[in-house]
Amino acid sequence: MSVALFEPYTLRSLTIPNRVWMAPMDQYSAEVSGPNAGVANDWHFAHYAARATGGTGLILVEATAVSADGRISPADLGIWNDTQVESLRRIAGFLKEHGTVPGIQIGHAGRKASTQRPWEGRGPVPADGQGWQPVGPSPVPFAEGHPVPTELTTEGIQEIVGQFADAARRALAAGFEVIEVHGAHGYLISSFLSPYANHRTDAYGGSFENRTRLALEVVDAVRAVWPEELPVFFKISATDWLGDQGWTPDETVRFAALLREHGVDLLDVSSGGNGGPAEIPVGPGYQVPFAARVKAETGLPVAALGLITESAQAEKILANGEADAVLLGRELLRDPSWARRAARELGAEPPHAPSPYAWAI
Repeated sequence: MSVALFEPYTLRSLTIPNRVWMAPMDQYSAEVSGPNAGVANDWHFAHYAARATGGTGLILVEATAVSADGRISPADLGIWNDTQVESLRRIAGFLKEHGTVPGIQIGHAGRKASTQRPWEGRGPVPADGQGWQPVGPSPVPFAEGHPVPTELTTEGIQEIVGQFADAARRALAAGFEVIEVHGAHGYLISSFLSPYANHRTDAYGGSFENRTRLALEVVDAVRAVWPEELPVFFKISATDWLGDQGWTPDETVRFAALLREHGVDLLDVSSGGNGGPAEIPVGPGYQVPFAARVKAETGLPVAALGLITESAQAEKILANGEADAVLLGRELLRDPSWARRAARELGAEPPHAPSPYAWAI
């Protein structure tokens, strides 16, 4: 019996061994200051290694900041210097050695930067507590109690585009084979897309063409330095859940077609994150219809995510043609060997296990 979840998937010249992929999930566990700020440590290595030996086909390392000011929290990973590259190279090498494709998400937190870790409340980090001033498309704070971001100048925008290109070069040097541009959840690129957060009147605000300009410039800059044979992903919030006040599903479909023209190979489809009075109907697979619509209307490959926890649920999404792969988040935190368990439940050939485990499995 053919099981879609465990069929290989090829993008450009890269073949991913199965369709069980790990979504980028911040660990908020890096050094916060000094020469090792943003450097991956033993926690990150053990975390990603466990999911690789558990059979995950592709692992996207958590949102990794293109600059110090682009971190979500002071404890985020970074990829703005070569010390950070060396620590990431160890992780990418281990994943590849054990049959998992190593990928990484690069991003800039924008107006949601300098916030506390989730278990500390997610509030803003004060300047005297190792925080910094966030930036954004407009002086619109993310939420009540958060600082008003500094509105980026055109020169500042172009500097950040260059930082994304530099980050992509470093990611390649570290050994990653997939790169994902973070354009979701109200972080910098997402906030430029959304009229709720973007009130600009220049070439980067107002019309759909202007609000998508930064995202496409970043994609072009990344694609220009990323090898032709390796794929580029883009993560998007398909809707802000704010109606016409925010980014909409119709705009996502229109934008997906543009991303494809600019060399994006797969859309990672999420939703929400720009703040405001959003009412999000969270439930099993609640974001899958957005991915399915992009795939059906544009032909751009998509990965679905959002409360996908059961093997039969994941298999149905793929078998129905709603997505090309599933991205698991918190479920992989709970069960690093989810892929191996899913294969047993679906009657598929289990992913290859390392020899020290295989004799027991």
